[in-house]
Amino acid sequence: MRRGTRQALFTIVILALCVCGCGYTSRSLLPAEFKSIYVENFSNMISVAAETSDARMYRGYRPGMEIGITRAVIDRFLLDGNLKIARADDANLVLKGELMDFVQESLQYDANNNVEEYRIRLVVKLELKDAKTGKSLWRESNFAGESTYRATGALAKSENTGIEEAIEDLARRVVERTVEGW
Repeated sequence: MRRGTRQALFTIVILALCVCGCGYTSRSLLPAEFKSIYVENFSNMISVAAETSDARMYRGYRPGMEIGITRAVIDRFLLDGNLKIARADDANLVLKGELMDFVQESLQYDANNNVEEYRIRLVVKLELKDAKTGKSLWRESNFAGESTYRATGALAKSENTGIEEAIEDLARRVVERTVEGW
């Protein structure tokens, strides 16, 4: 092949690849009839009276955590933009959630056996329903969001910051599951 022909062929191939793209889109995979969602207030199902054990040393109960989760999920749907937040009577979809567990685990210790790093995991039960038919579109019984935080050192964070990050992670995952997980 001559040099000019090779360059022309190369240019055509590059242009074709640019026009075709890779197929990535930020659009929702939801069916077209689903345009709005109602997020019910999450309920806190964590037992206040549950005892700790050697296996569950840091089991916790935080009053009002379900309110923060509900708010974070709604905010994440607003940020995502694929579904509009609507009142229960006007929504195409209804998301119901229950906070089932709040776990704080020790990850790293120093030489004196003091905890340096923790993992926080929030476990929820979720159900997404078609508001018109009441049909369940999907259910998740052990859906989790988590974060880690250091208690000491230059990268130290407070426990509350770790909880807020776990709530944000959970909200992000809930929206992704709803919008992309069909």
